[in-house]
Amino acid sequence: MHEAIGAPFSVNVWEAVGVVFVCVLLSAFFAGSETALTAASRARMHALEKSGDARAATVNRLLQSRDRFIGAMLLGNTLVNIASSAVATSLLVAVAGERGAIYATILMTMLLLVFAEVMPKTVAITFPDRVSLAVARIVALFVAAFGPLLVAVEAIVHGVLRLFGVDTRGAHPLLAGREELKSAVDLLHQEGGVERSDRDMFGGLLDLRDLSVCDVMVHRTKMAAISADLPPRDLVRDVLASPYTRLPVWRGEPENIVGVLHAKDLLRALDAAGDPDKIRIDDIVLDAWFVPETTTLRDQLQAFRRRKTHFALVVDEYGVVLGLVTLEDILEEIVGEISDEHDVAVQGVRVMQDGGVAVDGAVPIRDLNRVMDWRLPDEEATTVAGLVIHEAQMIPEPGQVFTFHGFRFEVLRKTRNRITSLRVSPLPPV
Repeated sequence: MHEAIGAPFSVNVWEAVGVVFVCVLLSAFFAGSETALTAASRARMHALEKSGDARAATVNRLLQSRDRFIGAMLLGNTLVNIASSAVATSLLVAVAGERGAIYATILMTMLLLVFAEVMPKTVAITFPDRVSLAVARIVALFVAAFGPLLVAVEAIVHGVLRLFGVDTRGAHPLLAGREELKSAVDLLHQEGGVERSDRDMFGGLLDLRDLSVCDVMVHRTKMAAISADLPPRDLVRDVLASPYTRLPVWRGEPENIVGVLHAKDLLRALDAAGDPDKIRIDDIVLDAWFVPETTTLRDQLQAFRRRKTHFALVVDEYGVVLGLVTLEDILEEIVGEISDEHDVAVQGVRVMQDGGVAVDGAVPIRDLNRVMDWRLPDEEATTVAGLVIHEAQMIPEPGQVFTFHGFRFEVLRKTRNRITSLRVSPLPPV
């Protein structure tokens, strides 16, 4: 057993076994390190580095040059796998003749698959942060050692790709940072790590820059307003009957908004005058704040904070009032529906026993998605009725049924050219 074996490698049997064993260990190290560092939490590593952890700083440095790090791991893995297979083949050919090559192939396939791939990667993906911190400094040494060779390899690869018209210099990530965050939170929700309400709040916060005030405003057809031409006593009665604190005030015609009336200002004026008929509405009406319909929710939220107010009227490019938007409307995009003791509890969504819903046509798609945890697209239309009209390329009649985006839409009622009621049901999985 301790005699030299006649093979391409003049090595002792136990020496050959030792070489194979070491190579398999190194292969497991390279495979596990690549998996762990790739799956490590960038946020956690960043926090650890800020707290002074040198190992986390090494992990972040390796991930900043991801191509170089992965190349080093692949190079090391390839070298030790080829070396272990060559030694094993040499040994078994010397022992069993030509059949030794077959035995070596079977043996090394099992060894490398189980002990150098599946097992270390399973451990690494289960404890990515812990493993990353443990191997970071050793991996950094290998990356430094293989550096010159990796530079040459990268040059060859990029040169060959350019011959085929592939330019890797303009490569960019498929997902933007916000999309990656949303996808990560959505994945955590599917795995049970994040509650649905938390996922919706996080997604709503990131969506503020993509939504405009016209997406969340109260349309002028549903906007509660009050006429400045009313007798003071009637005006007081109407304000007290309204569930809202602030009301747009119009004069002559509803489109002519002349200001905003705050209920507290009206009560102060009433207390000072003692008689409702003595109140002068023009003295207590505040100037109206008009904002363009294209203003993003993020910008509008900042504007609300700067002006220390949370009520604005939305106008189009011609100055025509389209509706109103409040701070509460924007906050509801983040935290969901906010209700108080004066809110009218009409959401326009009624869940049916079969899993579908009867929904008003004016219900925003985003609200329906929140209530039902659906994924109806809201890029081309704001309301459910608008989505049906956009997809059908027509104004449908009651009774018509459409199927798109994995849902069945049945038009129930229509008033003039507006769809007022629909039935929406998810299609059964194919």
